[in-house]
Amino acid sequence: MLTAKLCWKIFDQSIDTYHKRDHVDQPFENPFSDKLEALLYHKNWIDTVQWHLEDICRDPKVTDKDMAALKRRIDKSNQDRTDKVEQLDDWIIDSFKSVKVAPTAQLNTESPAWVIDRLSILALKIFHMREQVERKDADQDHIQKCQNKLNVLLDQKVDLSQSFDDFMQDIAQGKKRVKVYRQMKMYNDEKLNPALYNNKK
Repeated sequence: MLTAKLCWKIFDQSIDTYHKRDHVDQPFENPFSDKLEALLYHKNWIDTVQWHLEDICRDPKVTDKDMAALKRRIDKSNQDRTDKVEQLDDWIIDSFKSVKVAPTAQLNTESPAWVIDRLSILALKIFHMREQVERKDADQDHIQKCQNKLNVLLDQKVDLSQSFDDFMQDIAQGKKRVKVYRQMKMYNDEKLNPALYNNKK
C-alpha cells in the first residue's frame, strides 16, 4: 500500500539529489521505473525546482525582464505540479477500484494526492529550515528561532503522515471513498483566459 513512509523516502531522495547541483536548470533524471515511485519523484522534483524559482524572484537584483520570464516559468511549473497530482490520484483510484465501498463511506475534504502534495511541500520546508539551523554565519538567536520552527514542522510531519496513512487504510477498507474534482486551471488555457483568447483577435 502507498504509505507516507514511501513518500518521505522518495521526496528526501529527490531533494538531496537536487541540492548536489542546486541549480534550477539542471537536467531532470528520474531514477525510478515503477509508475508510482516515478510519479512521486517527479512531483517532488517539480516542487523543489519551483521552490528555488520563488527564491530567485525575491532577489532584488533580478530585472523586470527576468522577473517576467520567471513568472511564466512558475506558471508552467504550477500546471505541471497540478498535472502530476491528478496523475497520482488516477493511480490511487485505479489501485483501489476493486474495493467495495461501504454505503456509509464519507469523503475527505481533499483527495489523497493533494495530501501527498502537502507532504512534498512539507519535506521542502523541513530541508530548508534545517539548513537555517545549521548555518555557520547566523547568530544564535536566528538559529534558535529556526530550531523552534523546525520542531513544529517535524511535529506536523508526524501528524500529517499518520493522517495520510489512516486515510489510505480507510480507502482500502471501503470506509472512505475518493472523489476527484479536477483543478480546471484556466490561466494557461488559451480558450479560457481572456488575456490569451482576446489577444488572438
